[in-house]
Amino acid sequence: MEVAYKVTVHTGDAVHCSTFQNVFITIVGTDGRSKDTKLHSLSPFSHKGKGLTFEVKCTKPLGGLLVIILRKEHHDWLPNHPWFAAKLEVKSPIGDIFQFPIYKWITDCKQHYFKEGSAVIPTQDQHPIIRTCCTNDIEEQQGLYCWTQDEEGLPLHMNAGTVSSLPLDARFYITKDIEMIYTAAKAIAELKLKEWLEWKDKWTNIEEIQYLYSCHRTEISDYVHDHWKEDSFFGYQFLNGVNPMVIQRCQSLPANFPVTDRMVFKDGKQCLEDEMKNGNIFLCDYKILDGVKANIIKGKQQYLVAPLVLLHRTPDDKLMPIAIQLKQTPAEDNPIFLPTDSEWDWMLAKTFVRNADFNLHELNAHLLRTHLLAEVFTVALLRNLPMMHPLYKLLVPHTRYTLMINLLARKLLISEDGIFTKFASSGGEGMFTILRRALSSITYSSLCLPDDISDRGLKDMPNFFYRDDGLELWNIIYSFVQGTLSYYYKNDEMVKEDNFLQAWICEIFEFGFLCEESTGIPTELNTVDELLKFVTMVIFTCSAQHSAVNTGQYDFIGWMPNTPVSLERPPPSRKGEATEATLLDTFPKVDTTVNGMAAVWLLSKQSSDSEDLGNYPEQRFTDDVPLQKIKTFKEQLNKLSLKINERNKHLELPYPYLDPKVVENSVSV
Repeated sequence: MEVAYKVTVHTGDAVHCSTFQNVFITIVGTDGRSKDTKLHSLSPFSHKGKGLTFEVKCTKPLGGLLVIILRKEHHDWLPNHPWFAAKLEVKSPIGDIFQFPIYKWITDCKQHYFKEGSAVIPTQDQHPIIRTCCTNDIEEQQGLYCWTQDEEGLPLHMNAGTVSSLPLDARFYITKDIEMIYTAAKAIAELKLKEWLEWKDKWTNIEEIQYLYSCHRTEISDYVHDHWKEDSFFGYQFLNGVNPMVIQRCQSLPANFPVTDRMVFKDGKQCLEDEMKNGNIFLCDYKILDGVKANIIKGKQQYLVAPLVLLHRTPDDKLMPIAIQLKQTPAEDNPIFLPTDSEWDWMLAKTFVRNADFNLHELNAHLLRTHLLAEVFTVALLRNLPMMHPLYKLLVPHTRYTLMINLLARKLLISEDGIFTKFASSGGEGMFTILRRALSSITYSSLCLPDDISDRGLKDMPNFFYRDDGLELWNIIYSFVQGTLSYYYKNDEMVKEDNFLQAWICEIFEFGFLCEESTGIPTELNTVDELLKFVTMVIFTCSAQHSAVNTGQYDFIGWMPNTPVSLERPPPSRKGEATEATLLDTFPKVDTTVNGMAAVWLLSKQSSDSEDLGNYPEQRFTDDVPLQKIKTFKEQLNKLSLKINERNKHLELPYPYLDPKVVENSVSV
């Protein structure tokens, strides 16, 4: 007796996602398989984004459905048109519905196996067709996604030199594509800065910079413009600016930073030793920049220092700088600058610190610790975990656009002709020196926010909104990861025996952290707890951490005097000689400033098709438990968003960068 299965095909909602080629389907169940059946009318003009339903007839019921096999028909005379298969639903003769989430471009005419949507750990499912499905998936992905290394000592990345060499699944959709194919020239035009680009002279007064800044302003950048000279704002930025990763509590002064009580507490009412014991002294040490070869921009030598900054928490909970040493080695020509020095001596010292912070932020906190690591997590995931794996389903939304945005970054920002290479004081050889040092200094604990905050002694630091919002986000993400993965991994043995999971973590350690055991990055995962923490770190890095160090870039760097991208004079070797003219002569030239503004505007510009954290339009999970966990995840994120917005209403300077409504799922810009 003949039975019919109803197959509903959902393809992409844009014309270019469909295909003119015939598509064939085979349905495989526990009790047999259907014949290869043609699906008619999948052309771009027949669906307009809606699901199309077809019948697949069988001589008998197939039992519980396991796999569907799809292939596009080959024609010598018809171009091979890619087809984006979103998902398929199959309704059995007795009304059972089986879902097959795909969300994949099919670009050839081979057979493609897709398992029914229930997530499984493949090593625990022994059905031969599931093993075949898994094997085919991994083989295909490892053929598409390969590792390469451009610079020794840096993490490996996706082997793709051009956009066209990226798999279709890794590229921007057309709306994002149009928005993001920006060059510096287009950004400069949009910011209305083009006329300034031709002005290559030095600044002669602050008012000239004001005219440039007025071309593009934000509410927060206006605050920065108004307060950049203030010591309290200088200290605030170490906590809630774009680089909250350097500051740490100081329990003893470094031997190379000989600050005395007389220098910083002239009234004699306080002493450093007591204030350190009371937890009121903080240190920012930029030693990673020591000896880095500074850039040469258009024939002009630039300068980059490796400062040490000492800060004091006052009784009214302000973080005030009390001493700055611009180079690591104490010497007569390396004075310790103090707030009691002349206005221009102190301002010049703070300017060199802000430039050092810019370079370390862009290369370490931003590029390495979010973009490059996110790419490592992405490539390792795509190469080692089949689509049916619960960890694949959980993590793949957090890899969206990462490979493409990093390819563009390598071409437009850090290549030989890139914006950063040409206009930042660490561009060129110095850039790779910093990246190598930064990678060798990364620890697993520094990537896990609760551990990092504890290690830096910042658990009770007041007005530290990056920490407050970040820890709440970390805990919400952890709860989501725990609820989801604990449904699949019932005990530690299941983690140990998951060969796909172990291959994933092994490639991260080998190709991302270059087998450096000192990093503390695990080489294997042996317990459920270890798995939950590591996966939480991955999601947090790709979403919240990237937002914290990326989204506010124009806010804090758009007003150039607050954060110069490069400096054109050497650091002062004596006190009492600096003037306003000295500061203006130290600032980067006008065209360098313009290019720096354009770059940070591009980097912090949110696209129209961004996906907020927890928003998963591709429903890869079909099991009730993970679907409920996603719902709870969204509810908790929404509550946090409301809480952050309410707090920000009462702040002189809001901190919006970890509001879940601002945080994207992935490193996509």
